[in-house]
Amino acid sequence: MGFQKYLPSPAQRLPYHIYDAITLKTSAKRAQAVIVSSKLEYEDALKFGIAKEKIHVIPMGIDIEEIKKEQCESNQLQLLFVGRIARVRRIELILQAVSQLNIPFHLTIAGGEEKTSSVTRRGYLDELKQLSKQLNLESKVSFTGKKNPVELKPIYQSADIFVYPSLYENFGQPLLEAASNGLPLVSTPVGIARDIVIDGETGYQVSGKPDEIKDRIELLKDTNTRLRMGRRIQHEIKNRFNWTHIMDQYIDLYQSL
Repeated sequence: MGFQKYLPSPAQRLPYHIYDAITLKTSAKRAQAVIVSSKLEYEDALKFGIAKEKIHVIPMGIDIEEIKKEQCESNQLQLLFVGRIARVRRIELILQAVSQLNIPFHLTIAGGEEKTSSVTRRGYLDELKQLSKQLNLESKVSFTGKKNPVELKPIYQSADIFVYPSLYENFGQPLLEAASNGLPLVSTPVGIARDIVIDGETGYQVSGKPDEIKDRIELLKDTNTRLRMGRRIQHEIKNRFNWTHIMDQYIDLYQSL
């Protein structure tokens, strides 16, 4: 259902509606059970026409590793975004937000440019780099390009705050990865963020306005506050999203059918 968010014009959305009309959404509607990964995807399934009693929320899992965030001596706040560089992610909002910060910081943007739709225009990464230059952020922002999971591990571990202003996500795996590494999240209420971001406890949910993102980042400038939130969110992930717990839910569902 995300196409309704990131495809702005009715003409761009028309092929999706035609496909649904031709197929009558048969595969999904005939299924004995439909598994969704988040509350947001649950709502999407209802809008798609799936009967409520058929929908089961079982999130993606993650391998949990005990990672203890330590108090860092760096005088710069390390901000991080990880994900596909796509227009739906609205990364320009992060750049606009951090340009207003009055505290030392460095922002790392990890990911390669990808299109979310065949009608989405290219060049978004170049636009972000140009905006970074216009905002005099070139020395404060690093674009790492696409990274594999092994390469991402030290990037997550060296960060202080994870920022994610996406317009739409059905799940948002980078949010789960960041949380498992003990990072407080500043995120729009998309995908799994609605399930794990508790304002003032594990991070902050934001509307996406740069001023609001900036304010929430500044609330997290205190190291002890970040560590407290990071431990809380990491504990939540360990209890709810480890693969053993996830697979038990799948097995229980299969056996109930």
